[in-house]
Amino acid sequence: MVAMSENISEREPSGQPVPVTEHRIVVPVAVSMVGLLGTADEFLRAIEAAFGGTTIHARGNEITVVGDSGEVALVERLIDELVIVLRTGQPLTTEAIERAVSMLRSTGWSAAPADVLTFNILSNRGRTIRPKTLNQKRYVDAIDAHTVIFGIGPAGTGKTYLAVAKAIQSLQAKKVTRIILTRPAVEAGERLGFLPGTLYDKIDPYLRPLYDALHDMVDPETIPRLMAAGTIEVAPLAYMRGRTLNDAFIILDEAQNTTAEQMKMFLTRLGFNSKMVVTGDVTQTDLPGGTSSGLIQVQSILTGIDDVAFLRLTSADVVRHRLVSEIVDAYHRHDSAQAVAAVAPRPGGGGRSTSRR
Repeated sequence: MVAMSENISEREPSGQPVPVTEHRIVVPVAVSMVGLLGTADEFLRAIEAAFGGTTIHARGNEITVVGDSGEVALVERLIDELVIVLRTGQPLTTEAIERAVSMLRSTGWSAAPADVLTFNILSNRGRTIRPKTLNQKRYVDAIDAHTVIFGIGPAGTGKTYLAVAKAIQSLQAKKVTRIILTRPAVEAGERLGFLPGTLYDKIDPYLRPLYDALHDMVDPETIPRLMAAGTIEVAPLAYMRGRTLNDAFIILDEAQNTTAEQMKMFLTRLGFNSKMVVTGDVTQTDLPGGTSSGLIQVQSILTGIDDVAFLRLTSADVVRHRLVSEIVDAYHRHDSAQAVAAVAPRPGGGGRSTSRR
């Protein structure tokens, strides 16, 4: 833990109603200050940017923070969490610091960013896959704790990626004997037309995102062998009909594009010693007009059933480019405004006309 001093000064500058607090944080000598503050203090600058109203100085293994008492306390908590991360042997990054700040601010301090940032799911070719936000950690925990899990949220929140990582982890731990990845073959607003080649050539464009996730987590040269042996199966949703899936980790991706009948068909394929993860974004349905989404309907049907979990991710959980989160929020505001405009009374509407024809 980081040793912290008591307040060494508290004063009220002219024109500021909030007292300014100065705290000194003593970092254990076993912790590398370069690892904590970054090369050329890049991590320190990230912390200063996140707490613009505070002044932060580092000297030796001491960090002095001056500012509003609430912000100073939050900086202390952040430093404490970052030290815990470093003690696990994991290096810090600017992104990790920004996400730790976001977790602390959004949860009223109830989060433990170090628990999220050091939770490893899978390692392959020197790359470690782990959740990056508190909601992603809750999603991964729900996959461990339940049999049927629904991960619902916008693009880029890691719904499918983390589910595939958990599937590979379960296969490696021999908890299941096979992985089944499936998607509904619904075109995303465009017509692909006639596709030449075999049946698998025709459906490959729909399944490509699942292959991409697999290639990040499994040595590419082993994937054809695992698929030939049936250990990993990637297939369109229509291929699930009539089957009972035992000893399997099953992922249904893009579930917002299932009809109510398809969702029921898929869920009833569940066999013994199997786990199902259903992922989707209810704001990006590509079904023909008038067709209701099975993912939207199932939330009201299965909520409250034991061993079924619904995890909802938001734009704050987007782990793609920073702009993706802002784009998701912008579209949400636009859709909300459109919905309000659709039900708002028109000017002059509802009143009795007094004009003569």
